[in-house]
Amino acid sequence: MNKRSQKAWSYVVLTGPGLLIYASVIIFPVVFSIVLGFMSWDGLGTATWAGLANYLKAFKDPVFWHGMRNNLLIVAISVFGQIPLGFILAYIIYRRLVRGTNFFSTMIFLPIVINPVVLGVLWDYVFGPPGVVTALMRMIYHDPRYVFAAMEDPSGAIFPILFVILWVYTGLYMVIYIANLQKISPSVIEAALIDGASEWQVLGKVIFPAMVGVLFTTGVFAISGSLASFNLIYAMTGGGPAHYTEVIAIYQYINTFVYYHYGFGAALSVVIVVLSVGLISVLNAVLGRFERRYEG
Repeated sequence: MNKRSQKAWSYVVLTGPGLLIYASVIIFPVVFSIVLGFMSWDGLGTATWAGLANYLKAFKDPVFWHGMRNNLLIVAISVFGQIPLGFILAYIIYRRLVRGTNFFSTMIFLPIVINPVVLGVLWDYVFGPPGVVTALMRMIYHDPRYVFAAMEDPSGAIFPILFVILWVYTGLYMVIYIANLQKISPSVIEAALIDGASEWQVLGKVIFPAMVGVLFTTGVFAISGSLASFNLIYAMTGGGPAHYTEVIAIYQYINTFVYYHYGFGAALSVVIVVLSVGLISVLNAVLGRFERRYEG
């Protein structure tokens, strides 16, 4: 065996197991879901070809579009809420603009270490009709019949959940930003301050350009995580009442594992992936413009 053959075999031996695991864990499920999305199958017997029927069924269902609307609102609160707020909090703590930074960073990060199911149940007691908000409003208005009914409004039921999502996950992004801010040399910031730069100029001209790549990475996490939102919402409302707080993941779960429409559920998973890739591509284009502007 010559050296070229030995080199080729060494590549096969070293990369083969990893590629095999990757193919079995990632590639095969993706391909299987795409194919199953064009099938009609209840989990038993033989699957039959359905073409685009599963996708057309979803697109004609108002519940699907309401779930899509809720998912996009979660994406919005994640990208335009969690990321900017997490960045601002990280900058305040990194620059020690307030006292007790260790206490504040711990308190802000604390919700992320609590099980989402537990958080969902707790916040349901807060925002639910017989919950804490109702009790407080009864005391304020002196009206024993007052009921906080935001969770029963078709268009507004998702907003208490958006608040909870903002509260829970902002701390995660804050910690990521603090870790990356600590990689910036303090001498660079000191030099900017000595040259007369204000705190806002340091933030906009020194810190932000160095954090563009991290912002893109956290944006990917925010988009993909928002479109896959399930456990917190399911524990808090179960998608109800009357599908008002339902998202695509809950819609997919019910149709797949309650009604046994596996082909329909696979089609919904493809929709989530396509939507995720599209939004991440838009994010990549926007941040690419920022990078070119700062490089120029």
